Amino acid sequence: MSRHRIGPSDLPRHPGVSGWVAMLPPRTPAPALAGAIRADIAVIGAGLAGLAAARRLAQIDPGLRVAVLEAGIVGDGPAGRNSGFIIDLPHEVSSEDYGGAALQKSRDRITLQRRAVDFAVDLARERGWPREVLDLCGRYNVAMTPEGDRHIRDYAAKLDELGEPYRLLDRAGIADVTGSQAFSSAIHMPGTAIVQPAAYIRGLADTLGGNVTLYEGSPAMALEPRGTAWLVRTPAGSVEAGRIILANNGHAERFGFFRGRLLHVYTYASMTETFSPNSLGGMRDWAATPASPMGTTLRRVSGPRGDRLLVRSRYTYNPGMNVGAGTLRRAGHQHDRKFAHRFPGLADLRMEYRWGGAMALTWNSVPAWGEVEKGIFAACGCNGVGATNATASGLAAAEQMLDVPTELTRIYRGFATPQRLPPQPFTLIGAKTTLALRERRAGIE
Repeated sequence: MSRHRIGPSDLPRHPGVSGWVAMLPPRTPAPALAGAIRADIAVIGAGLAGLAAARRLAQIDPGLRVAVLEAGIVGDGPAGRNSGFIIDLPHEVSSEDYGGAALQKSRDRITLQRRAVDFAVDLARERGWPREVLDLCGRYNVAMTPEGDRHIRDYAAKLDELGEPYRLLDRAGIADVTGSQAFSSAIHMPGTAIVQPAAYIRGLADTLGGNVTLYEGSPAMALEPRGTAWLVRTPAGSVEAGRIILANNGHAERFGFFRGRLLHVYTYASMTETFSPNSLGGMRDWAATPASPMGTTLRRVSGPRGDRLLVRSRYTYNPGMNVGAGTLRRAGHQHDRKFAHRFPGLADLRMEYRWGGAMALTWNSVPAWGEVEKGIFAACGCNGVGATNATASGLAAAEQMLDVPTELTRIYRGFATPQRLPPQPFTLIGAKTTLALRERRAGIE
């Protein structure tokens, strides 16, 4: 009989302190699972994919009993550690994204990503959340070099083909937004939703309702077949469920799924202490991704006690899903250099928070999605752009599980399966070399 078990050392570990979480009051978590319960569906993971799946399951069939198991506290994991972009258009502007791709493939990607945006926006409107939690303000893609400027122009040309709206900005135009003279050009796409990721994921968790029950501090430690159902064991209880949605991204590999097919990569962010809005010109709230795929993401966030700036860059391959203090410290040094380059007038501003967040990539950039064993559906392998792809993956898994055909399930069913990685040490060498080369190619971007 098939059994999937993990040990205590396999549970998620999150490096550093997320500034998004630290900016919020402490969370009062839902009670941990204690004792044996039954459910129609168990969702493992209360991140973006798992909570989107749970909410969608309840929308489709409000009578379903759904148990959501979260190893830690909602918001403390990767969902509360990303940069907060739920994007409707492809994230990167390099020719790698679009060169030679059929327009239909691009439109399918946009359809997928817009389902995630619509899900978030509908939720925010339903709950009456303020713009500090979700702001449908769009995003800027910024360049600092002639190559970056060329990427911006190429991207605009592709958006023309797709009939998508945008606005180009010259050096003066993007300086009016960011208060920085470092950027040479930019493009603004209006359809991106910008969220405070920790506040958003907490809010989503607290609005599940119906027959959906969330258990925090309840890691799944074992999956065991029980007749036609599955038994999910936690440290203090168990759930017997007919079906499971596995929404724990890279940690699916700990249970034996997608083994040798997931690349475990971490990215890093730093957030400044508050500063007087008068210290920096431009708008008080904006969000920008880099022209180069491996460049630097930036956000300015206003608050009642002042503003903060976020810097995100640096990628490392960590197959053991563990990041040491030295890695986080080195990423922080890079952030400090990039921050000083972009905002020299604030170069003495202290970084109050530094943290890392996990991603799971596949060799052929497809999701780790679908029925992986009878009754177990995966919504994993988000390949970056986690707030968008994880949400869409969870929605698609719920719809596929309940036989609800949608454009989203059509797109997900069309993805290839994740390719097997080369044997070690070739994967280790190849992944680290590729990340280093791409970061070097990004240069100052």
